[in-house]
Amino acid sequence: MSGVAYAVVRDDPPTVYAAESIEILQRLLALEVVARSVPNDLDPNSRERMCKALLDERWADAVVEWIDTTNTGIDVYTQLHVYAEDDLPSDLIGAQLQFAPLFRE
Repeated sequence: MSGVAYAVVRDDPPTVYAAESIEILQRLLALEVVARSVPNDLDPNSRERMCKALLDERWADAVVEWIDTTNTGIDVYTQLHVYAEDDLPSDLIGAQLQFAPLFRE
């Protein structure tokens, strides 16, 4: 079973980003969320701190500054399991279901 890190940006509508690790997710959020901000919509001091964090490759710091500046929350999850056929073989589901709580009397 493999997994991914993901984030939900609570804008309207919410946006979901997924990556294979938290480190890559931080870079993704820095590029796709922080760096795509419209400069005129930001406080100049906050914009400067975001730019400095990005240039210094402090991705998480840039994202936190963006959250504080825009008042837009980002929920980050470090591990979501991704199930594959090997994890849930179709020929065993029937046998497993009979032991599930729903089928208890």
